[in-house]
Amino acid sequence: MIAYLRGRILSKQPNRLTIDVNGVGYDVAVPLSTFYGLGEPGAEIALRIHTHVREDALLLYGFATRLEQDLFERLIGISGIGPKVALAVLSGIEPRDLVRAVERGDVARLTAIPGIGRKTSERIVLELKDRLPRGEGAGAPEDGRAAPAMRDDLLSALINLGYHRPLAERAVDAALETTPDATFERTLKQALRELAR
Repeated sequence: MIAYLRGRILSKQPNRLTIDVNGVGYDVAVPLSTFYGLGEPGAEIALRIHTHVREDALLLYGFATRLEQDLFERLIGISGIGPKVALAVLSGIEPRDLVRAVERGDVARLTAIPGIGRKTSERIVLELKDRLPRGEGAGAPEDGRAAPAMRDDLLSALINLGYHRPLAERAVDAALETTPDATFERTLKQALRELAR
């Protein structure tokens, strides 16, 4: 089983990329939360991999963080939810927001994800409630600051986009202060706005 890949991005499109690892191209499906943190083709990346074996195919799913991978693997463990639906869930809601929605039993938030109906949302809440990942930034810290893992992910995304670390750190800190409860995508956009000033 393939569990980890490090290489260069050969090509990318939303939810899918090809990674060149020493001359071998791996086709990897990724959630949007991972996709937005990637650099452009040619950039070095490292992804955690879930290998899904079917009768007719061997499919690779890639994740930037352990939390994303843990949630994906718990989602596909739910009856009636396959990798495509699990990927849609992770593409439609930030991992930490998904954890919070399940903890609160917020079916409406899950139903707002494109392609996820009420029955599927209820099943996710019911099945995941007691099986949520613990630690590694699963929820927001008590003091209200962004989880360190989100800061690291934002920093990594900006560095992959070519920004120098000190500049990227200032932009991320300013964005987290401006939008403390925002999703990864919104906070990343805010950090890019800070860099454009």
